[in-house]
Amino acid sequence: MENNPFVNALKQLEEAAALIADQYKDKERFHRIIDKLKTPDRVVEETIEVEMDDSSKRQFQVYRSQHNAARGPYKGGIRFHQNVSLDEVRALSMWMTWKCAITGIPYGGGKGGVVVDPSELSVAELERLSRAYARTIAPYIGAWKDIPAPDVNTTGQIMAWMLDEYEALQGFHAPATFTGKPLELGGSLGREEATGRGGVYILKKLVEKLSLEPASTTIAIQGLGNVGYWFAYFASEEGFKIVGVSDSKGGIYSAKGLNFKAVMKHKKKTGTVKGFEGAKNITNEKLL
Repeated sequence: MENNPFVNALKQLEEAAALIADQYKDKERFHRIIDKLKTPDRVVEETIEVEMDDSSKRQFQVYRSQHNAARGPYKGGIRFHQNVSLDEVRALSMWMTWKCAITGIPYGGGKGGVVVDPSELSVAELERLSRAYARTIAPYIGAWKDIPAPDVNTTGQIMAWMLDEYEALQGFHAPATFTGKPLELGGSLGREEATGRGGVYILKKLVEKLSLEPASTTIAIQGLGNVGYWFAYFASEEGFKIVGVSDSKGGIYSAKGLNFKAVMKHKKKTGTVKGFEGAKNITNEKLL
């Protein structure tokens, strides 16, 4: 596989098409549909300007890819990360189309992103950026058009800011336009931990299929954001042996296994998992 995610997504589409082509009598129509699925329906690509706390102006590259709405409104997260790219959001929107179709959910695939390291912004700057992004995509989203959600480095608070900005522009209450909102704004119970919990459901099915025992199955987890944290939490609760975890500052490893709750207590106190007593400091690359 190449490093370009969109090139990889196209290859996967072609491989899947080759596997099922024989099931379709009308080959011309089949290939026409496959060709359509190679290109998103719409990609919003803009540069927005946001005022910083020191009154200076800073520009940010932003994206929203809407891949396919044949099954229903576009659905997909918004990520704030310095490595966000056009090809990344196009690929992720395509993969979201497959995920919704495979699980029978009546949505299509969407994905959005902003090229930014949010750790460099103050809370006020983050709010202004979130609202500016919402204004940019507002004409293209809505409960029956495209429903964004949190993703990498975005939270329920960020969704609340975006929803508030969207509702101000529309002039009416529209909570169904964003998922992943705080409960007070109509968010869903269990949404915060859902992705990590779902990963553990899959892990348990895999362990069952391979006839493994949780206590003797070792796990290393790169990243302790929302998904990584809850995956580690539930895996630990299920008795799996976590031997390595990492955050943006580095990782730790212990062949004997890590007490995840103790690790998180250490991270909360020091700001990183590194330096946890009884574990060896390692890099993210080494962990992988």
